[in-house]
Amino acid sequence: MLAPDSFTDLLALASEGARHVEEEGVLSLAIPMAGGDPMALLPRLDGGDSFRFLWDGAPGLCIAASGRTNSLELSGPRRFELAQRFASASLNRLAGHGPCPPLARPRVLLAFGFFDAPLEAAPAAVPGVQAVLPRWQLSRHGRHCWLRLQRPLGGGITARSLAEELWETARHLERLSAEPPQFQPVGVALRSPWQEHYRRVAAQALELVQADALQKLVLAVRQQLTLTTLPDPLALLAPLRRHQGGSCRLLWQRSAGSALIGASPERLLTIRQGQLRSDALAGTAPAGASAAALLQSAKDRLEHELVVDTITAVLARAGLSPRRPRHPRLARHGQLVHLHSPISAALGHHQPLAIAAALHPTPAVAGLPRREAMAWLRSLEPFERGHYAAPIGWVDSAGDADLRVAIRSGTLEGRHLELTAGAGLVPGSAVDRELQEVTLKLGVLQQQLNLPQPPPIAAGLSL
Repeated sequence: MLAPDSFTDLLALASEGARHVEEEGVLSLAIPMAGGDPMALLPRLDGGDSFRFLWDGAPGLCIAASGRTNSLELSGPRRFELAQRFASASLNRLAGHGPCPPLARPRVLLAFGFFDAPLEAAPAAVPGVQAVLPRWQLSRHGRHCWLRLQRPLGGGITARSLAEELWETARHLERLSAEPPQFQPVGVALRSPWQEHYRRVAAQALELVQADALQKLVLAVRQQLTLTTLPDPLALLAPLRRHQGGSCRLLWQRSAGSALIGASPERLLTIRQGQLRSDALAGTAPAGASAAALLQSAKDRLEHELVVDTITAVLARAGLSPRRPRHPRLARHGQLVHLHSPISAALGHHQPLAIAAALHPTPAVAGLPRREAMAWLRSLEPFERGHYAAPIGWVDSAGDADLRVAIRSGTLEGRHLELTAGAGLVPGSAVDRELQEVTLKLGVLQQQLNLPQPPPIAAGLSL
């Protein structure tokens, strides 16, 4: 039986699962729901703490989660390995979840930092990895929707109390599903300048490339916005479903006052039934009649081929047999178009996060050679990247996984929103053109977040 048809069935499933809960084990129960949009219902899921997560691939898989049942935070060079151990141990200790459709499987949620560790151990610093087995997980794919509750037994928590909580919450969410949330409009009170600093460091980076010290460097900029009101992160994310339909909308809310939001068009890796896919996404132009010129641009084709060749070589060194198309295609994401080459391989016996560790960061977000590029990014960028361009996603109880690269993203701290964008410098690059590209990316993201646009910038910096 895939799903309990009544509360009696759910209670029987919970009681059977409780008999198999070992020390430090967790009872994991799930039931189908009628309808429900995870993005709209996330504010209604009380997980007992401030953690919230959204993975919005609608019309594909959409996941909302809240609360921590088990969690891990650490930094260091072994972060991918230790995150894999945590995920495997947490999912293996679950009892009661039984067979269920893929959309409803238990998942460990993951948010990595771009670097192994932050430079400073400040309270707000992003650790090398955060991993969470959530208390509540609401999943939808197409017309099918499932709600999952996961808690350890003891301290007044029984199999019956969990079954009752899950059943009553599902019915409550079904009643609320017809009521879309109402968000107040958000304005911008102040924008920080960034252009002149970018000009200086981009010129330094381009000298390194032209001197063959680097093949490529992806230099990022950060713009700080002060908002007129204290927004719910979902108020900023909701418009991205309209504007970034081909991307995956992301929310990682570590605490009540801090959240990563974004709409990533780039997949680090997806694993389904033992098959791996990674995306090479590099080379950017505005959508429109001129977008096809990307395919003839020597600079953009070089930038793209560096990414394709590196991903293919990394997978081959790991013992996989990667397959890639001969030529890139154009992929549109909102108002931007990119050169895109999907790369696939059979995963074999490898663990998902071991492959992720080998792939991150790709030359699409860091540069080549990787070690030297990472060192120069620490030197030239006057901010911590945090989650920017790092893997965000999940692994599930069947070994499937999905990790997206957190580009087209921002970090919300109270009324302060930091937006980050980058562009790749390779032989043939020009500082003015790269400045135009990051200006375009920042402007498009602000527009898609429904934030009022600034007045036109000076003529020397216009698009």
